[in-house]
Amino acid sequence: MPSTPRKKLETFANPRPERDYTIQMDCPEFTSVCPKTGQPDFGAIRISYVPDRKCLELKSLKLYLWSYRQQGIFYEAVTNKILDDLVQVCAPRQMTVTGDFNVRGGIRTVVIAAYPQGA
Repeated sequence: MPSTPRKKLETFANPRPERDYTIQMDCPEFTSVCPKTGQPDFGAIRISYVPDRKCLELKSLKLYLWSYRQQGIFYEAVTNKILDDLVQVCAPRQMTVTGDFNVRGGIRTVVIAAYPQGA
């Protein structure tokens, strides 16, 4: 079993594909690196989605999110990248990724990306 970060996301078959229901996941200890300062950025990544045929496997999601710990990336870019990668792997009916980042320089930043747009 891998215990190191990795970008590979895994899925499993939705046990109730005929029904719309919402899955919510919260990663309250998300970490990345500010590409301008090199300082760590801390926050929470919240994922809410209505699955279609596939659901996200949690351990692979944890390792995927962990892979950003050493990556220099802006809040806006990481939130949208996570949404794009998750949509690509599980093709949900609807998904929202919220990046809720800790205060830096007196400013708290929350980035919300949705699929399909306007959802």
